Amino acid sequence: MSEGLTLDGLAAPLRALRLLAADFGHLAAPTVRVTPIYPERLELAFHDDLAGFEGWRDRLSISPDAVTHGTQSGGRTRVLRLSVEYAGAELELVAYAPIPAEVLVGAVA
Repeated sequence: MSEGLTLDGLAAPLRALRLLAADFGHLAAPTVRVTPIYPERLELAFHDDLAGFEGWRDRLSISPDAVTHGTQSGGRTRVLRLSVEYAGAELELVAYAPIPAEVLVGAVA
């Protein structure tokens, strides 16, 4: 954590959020995270909403190749993640969605 950081020290991600809200207010609402631990980062997270993540990725003209794919929770949750520079901040988009049970069963067989 940045010792002695003021709200002004979070200006880059807050400015990026303001611009995103003005330009893309019609897109799916994410969970928004700004933290003094990573004062240059703005995280937009989508829970159970891969379509919301893809809508933002597409409108921001970010290549699908920029998306990393992974799993967590013992392979039961799909995770999509990308990170780009936007308006002077590190913008991170993250999506979490359960992997359907029939896919999990097929993977075990």
